[in-house]
Amino acid sequence: MTGDGTAAGTDTPARLFQLLSLLQTPREWPGAELSERLGVSRRTVRRDIDRLRDLGYPVRASQGAAGGYRLVAGKAMPPLVLDDEEAVAIAVGLRAGAGHAVEGIEEASVRALAKLEQVLPGRLRHRVSALQIATTPLTSGDGASIAPETLTVMASAAAGHERLRFAYRAGDGTESRRLAEPYRLVSTGRRWYLVAYDIDREDWRTFRVDRVSEPFATGARFVPRELPKGDAAEFIRDSMWHGRKESYDLDVTFAAPAEFVAARLPRALGTVTSLDATTCRLRGTSTDSIEWLALRLSLTDCDFTIHGPPPLIAHVSSLSARLGRAAAPRGDSSPPLPDPPDSRGPG
Repeated sequence: MTGDGTAAGTDTPARLFQLLSLLQTPREWPGAELSERLGVSRRTVRRDIDRLRDLGYPVRASQGAAGGYRLVAGKAMPPLVLDDEEAVAIAVGLRAGAGHAVEGIEEASVRALAKLEQVLPGRLRHRVSALQIATTPLTSGDGASIAPETLTVMASAAAGHERLRFAYRAGDGTESRRLAEPYRLVSTGRRWYLVAYDIDREDWRTFRVDRVSEPFATGARFVPRELPKGDAAEFIRDSMWHGRKESYDLDVTFAAPAEFVAARLPRALGTVTSLDATTCRLRGTSTDSIEWLALRLSLTDCDFTIHGPPPLIAHVSSLSARLGRAAAPRGDSSPPLPDPPDSRGPG
């Protein structure tokens, strides 16, 4: 035994982690209870508390018979200790945030997910992947889906200043292999973009992440270059604007209250103005594709009339005719459609 009553050779780091895990529970722990839980003397508990404080954990002690210890908020967040279930829950939540581009947290989700998955044991990474595969979200963004692993590989390479290799499919379908120095990931709400310096082309480029495949960090380090203009978000905006061939002036009347319509449309499409209690009007300028605009308008789930632009009117008219033909009654020679499985009788 040592002088404070603890057994010699006690695993102090493991005990500190156990103590920290207890203190992260939102309650106050009496010294006697901590002593019993850890199997050490109260004097050892006090010493371990001092060690945690030296490591930056703000542990507050209260005096008196009902006094004890608790972890309080500090100026900076010290390292967290998570058990298996907590780590899996956080990883799945971060994957959801990263995959659906939740405004305001999407980039932070990717960075945190990259850090967490890097240190997860293999058994937990398998559980996280299994949960992700087995889960289907009810809602999703308008952009193409992206595997969270693709984002985390890119985020890790950018953070570690490692050159990145990947396959890329351009808008016209051209396939190529790229070697780049990743700078930043940027989410526009609908899509993810990578800002990077293309080694072979000796210039800065933006890549749509949903067109990237087989990304891997080469391990070759690089000294980050200075972006030619502004930050990564501004660089993306300029690239997208100069790459647009056309913008459209939207003018649409909806047979629904303004509040109903505004809640179902992206703010970037324009301003929704109330005409009366049951109708409203959307006016704005958009650089999105005609196909996407038609889809967004149809998802408002109410009747509407398009006053402009003419290309949108023509596309919706053609789409309406096509859908009408698809829903036309079939002739008698067509085989009847089977009943859905849950409507059939027994046997």
